[in-house]
Amino acid sequence: MSDALINGLAGAGGGIIAQLITYPLQTVNTRQQTERDLKKERRKLGTFEQMYQVAKQEGWGRLYGGLMPSLAGTAASQGVYYYFYQIFRKKAEIAALERRKKGMGDGTVGMFSSLMVAALSGCINVLLTNPIWVVVTRMQTHSKISKKSELDMAAPDDAILAAVEPPPYGTGHVIQEVYNEAGFWGFWKGVFPTLIMVSNPSIQFMLYETMLKKLNKRRALKGKSAPTALEIFLLGALAKLGATVVTYPLLVVKARLQAKQATTGDKRHHYKGTSDAILKMIHYEGLYGFYKGMSTKIVQSVLAAAVLFMVKEELVRGARSLLAGDGVDASRSKPP
Repeated sequence: MSDALINGLAGAGGGIIAQLITYPLQTVNTRQQTERDLKKERRKLGTFEQMYQVAKQEGWGRLYGGLMPSLAGTAASQGVYYYFYQIFRKKAEIAALERRKKGMGDGTVGMFSSLMVAALSGCINVLLTNPIWVVVTRMQTHSKISKKSELDMAAPDDAILAAVEPPPYGTGHVIQEVYNEAGFWGFWKGVFPTLIMVSNPSIQFMLYETMLKKLNKRRALKGKSAPTALEIFLLGALAKLGATVVTYPLLVVKARLQAKQATTGDKRHHYKGTSDAILKMIHYEGLYGFYKGMSTKIVQSVLAAAVLFMVKEELVRGARSLLAGDGVDASRSKPP
């Protein structure tokens, strides 16, 4: 089994576990990002208050709305990303060794090369998996109950009918809805800000590998073995924290574009594209609009990244040990 495939499968496994642990936070965060209430005087609910409200009004299951396509998307995204990352990383390492032979550099992959490797891997990942995340965003922001404003406008009998749970909003329904709205290319809504957002994992992995390299050198000087799972967990958390703070506004724009567009005729809530969304958000919501739900996202993404890195490293280490062990056992079973 190739090292790229091992890392790809380990990344997928780590991503799934991290997703299962942090998914309710992700659902709440997506709703916060796509909230288009322009009344600033309205008190904003905290993360856990909103989780409780969703569970109370719509059921605990809504906190896991879109979980299955999200797990598929996470496995695909992490698998694709780590697979291509390992391939491009290997090429960068070979190129660095070639430069050292020519008297240029010390033979290690520099920060810029690491950034480019992560960016290329991220672009391929975005182009291949964006349709999955459009479906996930729709399912996370779908509410089983109508908005309070709509109920207030309705007659008493109509309000009772409006509060009745609508038909199931499954993956197939969402796919059909997106296709009816915008055709085939509707599944690539938000792809432009998402492509720009490849800088997030690029920054994340650049910070992670830089810190990991320093940690390995420090442990080597002290005669210690490879970093522990806890150390990997903390490095992953710090790396993701730095990347999230820088790129969060793009994440909000992407969520707005991928969520179901308002059909009430209010142009403030309907976005024609990335630039239109940015301009309308600046005009009607100010800079605050680009940072809605950021505290929730920091908690969710940092925790998810930390778990991902920890689980991935352990899976890679376990897979390599297993393969090496099989090799040893096989050699021992051979007759002299």
